[in-house]
Amino acid sequence: MATFVLALSPGPDNIFVLIQSISNGKKYGLAVVAGLMTGCLVHTTLLAFGVSAIIKNTPFIFSFIKMFGAAYLLYLAVMVYRGGDTISISAETKNRKSLGALYKQGFIMNVLNPKVTIFFLAFFPGFLFSDSLSNVIQFYALGFLFIAMSSIVFGAIAVLSGQISSFLRSNKRTGFVLKWVQIIVFIGIAVYLFFG
Repeated sequence: MATFVLALSPGPDNIFVLIQSISNGKKYGLAVVAGLMTGCLVHTTLLAFGVSAIIKNTPFIFSFIKMFGAAYLLYLAVMVYRGGDTISISAETKNRKSLGALYKQGFIMNVLNPKVTIFFLAFFPGFLFSDSLSNVIQFYALGFLFIAMSSIVFGAIAVLSGQISSFLRSNKRTGFVLKWVQIIVFIGIAVYLFFG
């Protein structure tokens, strides 16, 4: 549910998917989605092996990571609160890129975005769910769940781009509602990490 809400909330990635779909067609938006989700797999791998080693060797540092994650999510909630509640969509593009180029752009956008790594580091450790499974497997399970849910939401944005664009432009309160839903989700996860 948290992943669904976060994927649905307006941000640079899903707005970029929407713009490409409106400008060039659904399959171009889907190419961006594929690149973004492949990038998430890279972040999941780094997290799975890096944080799993920390958990194995120093439980205290893992507790610190969880507290850092909760603090970071509260920071994100404050940033969303301080930001605007309007959704700006401009479908003007001068040159249509190939599907491969858009896939590559989505991948690079995701992999080189340090905020994704920090977000995964803040988000995933609090949702480890088993004492018997290895942490690497659990991180991959969470990563694939995140990728699957985000793919569904982003894919729907690409396929329904025209209708979504019209809805966002005609309903002025949509940005306001999504803004506050995102704030509530960030705060809720932070509280869960603090006390979980």
